[in-house]
Amino acid sequence: MSLLELDDVKVHFPVKKGLFFDRTVGHVYAVDGVSLSIEAGQTYGLVGESGCGKTTLGRAVLRLNDITDGGVVFDGTDLAKLPGEEMRAFRRRLQMVFQDPLGSLNPRQNIESILSEGMAAHGIGKDQTERREKIKDILAKVGLPSNALSRYPHEFSGGQRQRIGIARALVLEPDVIICDEPVSALDVSVQAQVINLLEELQESLGLTYLVIAHDLAVVRHISDVIGVMYLGGLVEEAPSDALYAGPRHPYTKALMSAVPVPDPEVEDRRERILLHGDLPSPANPPAGCRFHTRCPWVQETKCATERPPLLDTGDGHKVACHFTAEIEAGTVKQTLATGIEAVTGTETVAAEAVEVSEGETEAPAADAPKKEPATVPAQADANAKEKETEAKAAEAEDTKKETADATETEAKAADATEEASDATKKAEGSPKA
Repeated sequence: MSLLELDDVKVHFPVKKGLFFDRTVGHVYAVDGVSLSIEAGQTYGLVGESGCGKTTLGRAVLRLNDITDGGVVFDGTDLAKLPGEEMRAFRRRLQMVFQDPLGSLNPRQNIESILSEGMAAHGIGKDQTERREKIKDILAKVGLPSNALSRYPHEFSGGQRQRIGIARALVLEPDVIICDEPVSALDVSVQAQVINLLEELQESLGLTYLVIAHDLAVVRHISDVIGVMYLGGLVEEAPSDALYAGPRHPYTKALMSAVPVPDPEVEDRRERILLHGDLPSPANPPAGCRFHTRCPWVQETKCATERPPLLDTGDGHKVACHFTAEIEAGTVKQTLATGIEAVTGTETVAAEAVEVSEGETEAPAADAPKKEPATVPAQADANAKEKETEAKAAEAEDTKKETADATETEAKAADATEEASDATKKAEGSPKA
């Protein structure tokens, strides 16, 4: 049995409206049916774009956010059903390292007070002297001097404050630590130090990590298994090396294509997938597959009506997609653009790309059949709109020219009338012969 198991966890936040009497008019589906398991001593990495529900899921494990439905089983106990006092006792074994180290530390307490507060709450140490000695040992493990006990959080650098956050979690001797963006606010050199520290502590203390991060390189370095979240759900899960070597879900493919490769030749040759549209609102998620509104391989059947389950496709590689095998085999064709036209959708960019490609390749044979350029639906709609705009602009230009011509004709007629009037006056005023 796994140390930590999540079974169809849902976290929905009610949307209330009303001045005097609040009434629920909807929900924000921050986490909507996530199931995963973490083995003892394992590091599970959770990635996804901002707003997909990663942090909410991590906080739900600790019951910092109320769980709407589902179960969180830790070492055989369902935390979702525990009353308050029993849950507080379990929090000694479940700790969290927060994203903002300064915001998570009380600025009015010194480091000794911050670290000993949790120990006193859980009855660790007979007295303050024993607790102080334990705190010194933990500070030495995270690379901080013992004289830091009397200092305050604002007196430390960002990397040192993150080490204090890790030390605060370690003093309670937990089994699982949830790291929410542990290095996102740090410099690159300090990031490496904190990541190496987490790995050393895991080896020496047998810790289990749930790492939430945006930096895919960091997640690959530290994680054994990686889960990819999109709009409140898990779309792919696989061992770290397998996921990076061959992502199978369309969203994961796009996510991995955004990671730069240090080799310039490989970077120039590899495919870059640009997604169409924006991330839907979690308050009104699309029906069926959550990703079908942006998926390059979206199909007319199933995608918009049935939500795909997370199924094992072999070797522990789980994917939530109706057409995983067909996409891998190449039998399903792309229906949405994945290049620059996915963002701009203009005919000009496409025409320039065609001209460049024709200039770089040899001219086709005279008897070769002429192929019509393929047009994706998004590009066709954009082209039609652009042509309609051009037609309206041309019509307006013609109207403008006709108005200018009419004005010029009227001006000439007025000048001729004025000249005739002057001639008549001169004829009347001259003496008769």
